Amino acid sequence: MILSTTPTIEGKQIVEYKGVVFGEVVAGVDFMKDIEASIRNIFGGRSQSYEGELIAARDHAMNEMTERAAMMGANAVVGIDVDYEVLGADNGMMMVIASGTAVVVR
Repeated sequence: MILSTTPTIEGKQIVEYKGVVFGEVVAGVDFMKDIEASIRNIFGGRSQSYEGELIAARDHAMNEMTERAAMMGANAVVGIDVDYEVLGADNGMMMVIASGTAVVVR
């Protein structure tokens, strides 16, 4: 599966558009990571635990989108966009959505 943020793939021709595909992940962030992030916020620095959660959620969303494209018969996804949101009353949930257009290329 070829994945691209661009609307075309160099050296390939889009021969069929299968439709828009999405991959969605909503992940909770645990109490200990909140504490570590709060400390980092006070003293500065990067929160590696939050970064790890973000990377994992993005990877899951991309994988889900890719699987859905394959089920549609696509061999590529173009125009990929990844969006991030914070959800919940206390902002304790993170949502990652990957979207793109499933296509067949040759």
